[in-house]
Amino acid sequence: MGEFDLIRRFFQRPVRRAALGVGDDCALLAPAPGMQLAVSSDMLVEGRHFFADVDPRLLGHKSLAVNLSDLAACGARPLAFTLALSLPRADAAWTEAFAAGLLALADAHGCELVGGDTTQGPLNICITVFGEVPPGAALLRSGARAGDDVWVSGTLGDARLALEVFRGTLTLPAAAFELARRRMETPVPRVALGLALRGIATAALDVSDGLVGDLRHILEASGVGATLDADAAAARVALGTPDVDAGLDIDTLRLCALSGGDDYELAFTAPAAARAAVEAAGRAAGTPVARIGRIDAEPGLRIVDAAGAPVAQRFTSFDHFA
Repeated sequence: MGEFDLIRRFFQRPVRRAALGVGDDCALLAPAPGMQLAVSSDMLVEGRHFFADVDPRLLGHKSLAVNLSDLAACGARPLAFTLALSLPRADAAWTEAFAAGLLALADAHGCELVGGDTTQGPLNICITVFGEVPPGAALLRSGARAGDDVWVSGTLGDARLALEVFRGTLTLPAAAFELARRRMETPVPRVALGLALRGIATAALDVSDGLVGDLRHILEASGVGATLDADAAAARVALGTPDVDAGLDIDTLRLCALSGGDDYELAFTAPAAARAAVEAAGRAAGTPVARIGRIDAEPGLRIVDAAGAPVAQRFTSFDHFA
């Protein structure tokens, strides 16, 4: 099977929203009148972002999910995406499963595949996603203000727990491991929540490298500091709840919640007066939200426990070149 046979068989589909899709030298996108384009790219590299034996259907899902998560953090509605795919060989069974996972998530969000590239080489997936947002309505990292609450969506740290099991540094009961593994391999992009937070949140981003490191991007862009409740964050670890008791101690829960990557939840800020509106947005999006801290005028990030005492434990985030 040649390169263009592979594209036609697995990735060429009729487009409905885009003006022109796969098959020409360029795709043509037509956002709704008055809308701005929101654009983001993410690369997934075998051995760095995923294991070689991962289910290709799940990998297809995650490859697009991490990009849709960026649109969610911006409050943008998905429009289309391109796929650049490097494959060791033209494996029809692998590619069919990968495409099925990729395109099922794309269809669920009305996001069309409109172009890209394929080549032979180490397994590497690069997606560029396009969304649309009204001018002035995009959620940015630079709008947090002193007195705002810090919120997170969904659960934190479960993907990190799965990674530690794979590394051999942690053992989990079988049911707990399967839950954690699903969180790592099939993250849920919070697109509906991002849309619902437009006009409510003052700043937002998605948690991909770890909450502590990602939140610092908001603090730096906004010129503010924050106080983070480590125990409130630890309570967002699904494997630490009574429903799924994996026997994890508080230090492990804090570490995974604050330093774990691959969550793809939204961390955002909003005025204290908007608490009811934030909770209503979460209900409308079908996504739990929780307050875990506050924005301070004093620069820096302070991490405390539920009683307000400083936490001595050290927290870091993932860095590709560290």
